[in-house]
Amino acid sequence: MSDPIIVGADGSVPSERAVAWAADEAARCGRPLKILHAVERWGFDIPLNTAPGEVVSLRREGEEVLMAAERVAHARRPEVPVSLELASARTVRALAEHSEEAFEVVVGCRGLGGFAGLVLGSVGLGAVRHSACPVVVVRGEPAAERREIAVGIGLGDDDSAVLEYAFRAAAAREARLRVVHAWPFPAALDEPGAGLDIRRVEERARWRVIEAHAPMRKSFPGVEVVEDLVQDNPAAALVAASRDVDLVVAGSHPREGLTVPRSRAVMHGLLHHAHCPVAAVPAVTAPAP
Repeated sequence: MSDPIIVGADGSVPSERAVAWAADEAARCGRPLKILHAVERWGFDIPLNTAPGEVVSLRREGEEVLMAAERVAHARRPEVPVSLELASARTVRALAEHSEEAFEVVVGCRGLGGFAGLVLGSVGLGAVRHSACPVVVVRGEPAAERREIAVGIGLGDDDSAVLEYAFRAAAAREARLRVVHAWPFPAALDEPGAGLDIRRVEERARWRVIEAHAPMRKSFPGVEVVEDLVQDNPAAALVAASRDVDLVVAGSHPREGLTVPRSRAVMHGLLHHAHCPVAAVPAVTAPAP
């Protein structure tokens, strides 16, 4: 288990929470922790002439951010090996490049560069969009462990990667796993006598959900699983579930394409409104012929 958990640090309060969460995650998974800070010397990816003294100052500030984050990690989990990385690049680009070697990437919900009115910063959205590995956006206020994780599956997509991540996370926490499948209430069924049709739809969906996670139940027999079928918008259902769990897991769209609009919409809603950390797991894509 040499692939590290990489956490972005910028000195903000959300960043400190992300570092603490990542330290706990590294301890649970038996992995090293790498703390990354990006020194952004120019905006909009357009190089400008930067005075030598300014470069030195930016690097010094970055080193101070890293050392402060390292203290947070050591105070939280002194047994976890920690390394520091000062990158000279745009933050999202640095996280995306390092994600190639990471088990997962962890970021705060909003950093120092964001506007106070925004619920989620551009770094979190960019990391989810471009990372090669799962990305955890640490949202919500610190809370006591509930020992439960929620995972959303769509049944129409390949849910294997998101289910495997969720089962591993539940096993590491000795937590119950709530498998959530939601669909909007069909207007055509809002008629007298339509209740039987709704029950049939739900029963078929429940069996498909059970079939979808059956292989993972064999691999993780110690994980307690419950199915939660909801007649609601999928994003709204997962946001509601996030009030009572430690982590919400959902699939994210592929890095290079715009081919899964439904999963993008669900993830977008989760990242902006969830009440707990959100794990975005890249979908499994078939290799090019």
